[in-house]
Amino acid sequence: MSNIVAIVGRPNVGKSTLYNRLIGGRQAIVDNVSGVTRDRQYGTSDWNGKQFTVVDTGGFVKSSEDVFEKEVRSQVKIAIDESTAIIFLVDVTTGVTDLDEDMARMLRRSDRPTILIVNKVDNQERMLEANEFYSLGFEETLFISSLTGSGTGEMLDALVEYLEDEKEVEESEVPKFAIVGQPNVGKSSFVNSLLGVDRNIVTDIAGTTRDTIHSRYKKFDKDFILLDTAGIRKKSKVHENLEFYSVMRAIRAIEEADVCILMVDAQTSIEHQDMSIFKLAQKRNKGIVLVVNKWDLVGDKETNSVRDFEKELRKKIAPFNDVPIVFVSVIEKQRIFKAIEKALEVAENRTRKIKTSKLNDVMLKEIERYPPPAHRGRFVSIKFVSQIPIYYPTFAFYCNHPKHVKESYRHFIENRLRENFNFTGVPIKIYFREK
Repeated sequence: MSNIVAIVGRPNVGKSTLYNRLIGGRQAIVDNVSGVTRDRQYGTSDWNGKQFTVVDTGGFVKSSEDVFEKEVRSQVKIAIDESTAIIFLVDVTTGVTDLDEDMARMLRRSDRPTILIVNKVDNQERMLEANEFYSLGFEETLFISSLTGSGTGEMLDALVEYLEDEKEVEESEVPKFAIVGQPNVGKSSFVNSLLGVDRNIVTDIAGTTRDTIHSRYKKFDKDFILLDTAGIRKKSKVHENLEFYSVMRAIRAIEEADVCILMVDAQTSIEHQDMSIFKLAQKRNKGIVLVVNKWDLVGDKETNSVRDFEKELRKKIAPFNDVPIVFVSVIEKQRIFKAIEKALEVAENRTRKIKTSKLNDVMLKEIERYPPPAHRGRFVSIKFVSQIPIYYPTFAFYCNHPKHVKESYRHFIENRLRENFNFTGVPIKIYFREK
C-alpha cells in the first residue's frame, strides 16, 4: 500500500501553496480567487526517508452555495476512504467557520490520522488568534505559513509518524499492468475487450488494494495480471466527484503496477491531467506505454498523420520520450493486443540486468569518446560502472568528483545507456558516487 496524504479544507485557505511547497515546485496555480484549482494535483514528496504522494483536493467554482458545500464534503469523504493521513488546512485570517466545523466533525468520526494545520500564521498577533482553532478538537494542531515555509518542518515531522516505511518491492513473477487515464478515454472498453475474449482463461484474484480488481490473463503465450480500476463503481456514500475518486484509485494502481498503460484520447491528445499521471508513474519508476485510443475518429489517418501526431506527443513528454506509443481503436478492436505486447516488452526491459563486464566495456568507451566537462577547475574521471541490484534500472558511475557532474552529462549518460541497451518505456536512475 502506498502512502497517500490528502490536503483538505475550504477553498482559498492555501492548499495549493502548501502542495507546491511539499512537492518542491510550482505545479498548482496559486491565486487569491476562491476555486482556482480545477484539476486534481498530485505529486511525490519525501521527509526523513519516507516517500508519499500528496494530493491537492483543490477548490471549486459552483453557482450554488449548497452544491458547493456538498462538493467539499464529498471530497473529505473520499480523502477519508483513500488516504493514509490527512492534512486539514484552515485559515487564521477568517477564523473558525461553519464549514470548518462541519468538516472537523467528519474527520473526527473517521479512523484516519488527521493533523489540523492553521495556515497564514506569520506574525505574533496571528499566533495568538490561531489558538481559537483548538476548539475543533484535534490533538495534533500546528501553526504554519505555507507561503514562507514557517512551521512546515514541524508539520512534516508529525505527518511522517503516521506513514509506513518504504518497503523494497520484490520483482513479481507475473507482470502487473495498470490501465490508467482520464474518464471516458476507453479504459473500461479496453479491459472488456481483453478479458471478454475467452472468460474461462481469466481468474479473479483477491487484491490487496481495496476494490481494485486483479485479473490473470494467460493465453497465446501471454501471462500478466491486469489491475482494473476502470470497472470500479462508486461506493454508495460517494455520489459526487467521481473524477477525484478515480484519481485516488489511479494512484493506488500505479503504486502496485510494474507497467502503466496510459490511455489518451486521439481527439484531444495528451492533456494536463494525463501529464500528471505520466510524471507520477515516471517518478515511481514504473514502466510506461502510451495508448492513443479513438484513432478511428480522427479524420486523416494516413502514415504521415500518425508520424506527426507521435512526434508532437514525444515533444510533450520530453525529456523521457523513449516510450512505446500505440494507436488503437478499442471499439473496433484494432491493435489492442499490440498494446499488451508492448507492455510485456517494457516489463521485460524494466527487469533487464546487464553484466558488469559488458556494461563497463560499452559505457567506458562512450565516456572516453565524450568525457564529462570540467567544472570549477575540477576534471571528472569516471573509472567504473555497476548496475545496482534493484527492481528497476539503476546504475552507479564511480568517479573522483561526483558533485561536479553536470545535469546535461547525466542526460548524455542516460541516452547512451538507452542506445546500447534496450530500456524503452522504463525510467533510468543514475547515481555518481565517489570511487
